[in-house]
Amino acid sequence: MIISPCISICKIDSITGYCYGCGRNDEEKKTWKEPETTDQWKKNNIEIIKKRLKGWQLESFEESYEYKIKNGISLFKKNLIKE
Repeated sequence: MIISPCISICKIDSITGYCYGCGRNDEEKKTWKEPETTDQWKKNNIEIIKKRLKGWQLESFEESYEYKIKNGISLFKKNLIKE
């Protein structure tokens, strides 16, 4: 099972249509939720996302996504729980 790349920072850039947190567009978000979406499609989509993100945004995504894979929660949500 491939974990969704959503890192709980859900804000869409009005120019590109990509989410600031995960780098996906609305169509990709919908596709992730469809039961027939294959793990291969999801793996490919994560690679596409990583190519879209640059600099600190890519670093932040990778750190939070790795944390989510290991712990079942994004760093953003973890930090919200602390407060």
